[in-house]
Amino acid sequence: MNRLFLAILFFTWNFLSAQNMDGAWQLIYLDEKPVEDTITIKIYQDGYFAYASWDANTNEFLSAAGGEFFIDSGYSEKYDFHTSDSTLVGREITFEGFHRYDGLVLAEIGGGVEKAWKRISVNKNNLSGTWVFTGRERDGKMQRSTPGARRTIKILSGDRFQWIAFNSETGEFFGTGGGTYSAENGKYTENIEFFSRDNSRAGAKIPFDYTLNDNEWHHKGKSSKGDPMYEIWSPYRVAYEDENENEEEDEDE
Repeated sequence: MNRLFLAILFFTWNFLSAQNMDGAWQLIYLDEKPVEDTITIKIYQDGYFAYASWDANTNEFLSAAGGEFFIDSGYSEKYDFHTSDSTLVGREITFEGFHRYDGLVLAEIGGGVEKAWKRISVNKNNLSGTWVFTGRERDGKMQRSTPGARRTIKILSGDRFQWIAFNSETGEFFGTGGGTYSAENGKYTENIEFFSRDNSRAGAKIPFDYTLNDNEWHHKGKSSKGDPMYEIWSPYRVAYEDENENEEEDEDE
């Protein structure tokens, strides 16, 4: 790596560390070749990221990964799930290069692969965030749950959403889906573009009612199967990380 490139990276690292990464990004180049037959969308929000890839023609789900990301003196990702290589779950991977140019594109170099991403949306609303599933109504009663190693999260950033169910201890992956969404005046609508369990659901438009109560997202309507549903989603950092800290304290006692 020559000194000029190192100088450029030094400048762009400092530039990136002061930027807000939140939003939705699309993979446009892979090893300097245009990406044409697949769609890969990466969402950043509140220190967490997730991405998914699917076939642009058939909507067939291909892969997904996500977890925490860090921008300090470099860029790294720590995976909570990774469908292409479950051995990466729990590991933190530092990338050789990660910089922004032309004001729109991020170049990511790691593992012998170079990826270029273009930011496609930075829209925000009162549901923008990383959420974790904590409650569901059954037989007229709300059943609350505490997220652990096995959990379901949903990221909303830009105008994109993605939910993922996984176990961060075993590396198991249970499913994901996502697409675009809108949230306004208590109405939340998902436009599904991919669904790992059944790609025939791509193209569905599903409306819900929503409210924010005590910082929790109450989500009511019908599922993609048409079944009635009422769910509660809590802010990820508060519900999951605080619970883990409490468990560690109990173990110490």
